[in-house]
Amino acid sequence: MYTLAAIPNIAWVGIGIASLLVLIFFIILAQYFSLWFQAFLSKARVRLIDIIAMRFRKVDSSIIVISRIRAVKSGLDITTDMLETHYLAGGRVPSVVSAMIAAQNARIELPWNVATAIDLAGRDILDAVNTSVNPKVIECPNPNLGRPTIDAVAKDGIQLKARARVTVRTNLAQLIGGATEETVVARVGEGIVSSIGSATSHKSVLENPDAISKAVISRGLDAGTAFEILSIDIADVDVGDNIGAKLQADQAEADKHRFQAEAEKRRAMAVAQEQEYKADIQKNQALVVLAEAEVPKAIAEAFRSGNLGIMDYYKMKNIVADTSMRDSIAGDGNDE
Repeated sequence: MYTLAAIPNIAWVGIGIASLLVLIFFIILAQYFSLWFQAFLSKARVRLIDIIAMRFRKVDSSIIVISRIRAVKSGLDITTDMLETHYLAGGRVPSVVSAMIAAQNARIELPWNVATAIDLAGRDILDAVNTSVNPKVIECPNPNLGRPTIDAVAKDGIQLKARARVTVRTNLAQLIGGATEETVVARVGEGIVSSIGSATSHKSVLENPDAISKAVISRGLDAGTAFEILSIDIADVDVGDNIGAKLQADQAEADKHRFQAEAEKRRAMAVAQEQEYKADIQKNQALVVLAEAEVPKAIAEAFRSGNLGIMDYYKMKNIVADTSMRDSIAGDGNDE
């Protein structure tokens, strides 16, 4: 049991603990109170209980309060609940508020729901607004992709190498779901190739390169993209190779090989036919030899049957001898 003398000591310990707890409470409360007082002085009223509740909702109260103060000072009616909702959705609250302030100063209509949707879609809303105010230049083609020029061939077969600069600004209304810079570069490159390809001569393109810009920009290449094309400027046009002459040379070389192949085919067919003729000659000569072999048989048969007499046989031999003599005197052209 405690003595009466010990009771005052226990009371002092209790008072000390209570004072410490009160001090800790006021220190914690002072952090939120400073934010509340800062908002109060800025006429951007935020309830103290809301600031305390933000901690339990895992919300950075300083970001919400500072963003609320910036919005009110800029004349934007953005409530604390709207800021907190976007924060909990994973959005970048300071960036969205900065974008809306910049849009308001530039007199660009940018509702809160559109700005938050753009931010949650992963787009840099502040950069989009800045691009809408200050247009940027896109190199076409993109030098980072390894192609320094856009190559096209005019109707006269001469290759032209072109580079263009496309000035664009962000179209906030189409930023959600709109195509990116790569699409704009691809469309502009396609338009340049088509314009050069439709030119009668490469000289006309070199003399009037702005005709390409006018032809390309008139096609409405920014449709469905997140940008609005302000201008397309041809930065440089260089003369490349004579593609037409190369194609003709390649075609002539291909035709030569084709004709050579056809000639070789005909030669092979002629050789084969010649061999066939020689075979026919040998065959016919063999038939002649066979026919000549039948002559003695026929003479013998004529003697036996009485159709040929001995005098007839001698006359025939004399005729054969005379013929052979005449042939030897006249010569058959094989004596040389």
